[in-house]
Amino acid sequence: MRYLLIIAATLFAATASAETPRDFLTRFEKEAGAAASAQRGARFFTSKQGGEWSCSSCHTDKPTQAGRHAKTEKAITPLAPAANAERFTDAAKVDKWFRRNCNDTLNRVCSAQEKADVMAWLLSLR
Repeated sequence: MRYLLIIAATLFAATASAETPRDFLTRFEKEAGAAASAQRGARFFTSKQGGEWSCSSCHTDKPTQAGRHAKTEKAITPLAPAANAERFTDAAKVDKWFRRNCNDTLNRVCSAQEKADVMAWLLSLR
C-alpha cells in the first residue's frame, strides 16, 4: 500500500509539472509586462539580428517543418507546437534552448518580450 502511494504521488507530481506552450507564452508576457505580438515574433524569427544567423537559419521560415542546424547540419524536429507536440512542454529545455539559440543568433540573451512574441507567432501556426 505504501508503495502505491509513493507511485501515485510521483505520477501526480510529473503530471502537475507538465507545461504547455500557452503556459510559456503567459510566463513570457508576464515577465515582459506587455502582450505578445505574433507579427513581431514572425519578423524577429526570420530576421538576422546583427549576426549571420536568424532563428529561421536552422528552424526554416516554416517552423512547422523540420529544419537543419546551419553549422553542424544536424536534423532539427519542427519547432511549432502544432507540428511537434513535444515542443515547449519542459521549462528546463525551453530555458536552455532559448538561452543557447539567442546567444548564437543575437550574441545576447533574448528579452522576455522577444520570447513572448516568438511564442505567439509559433502558436499561431497550423
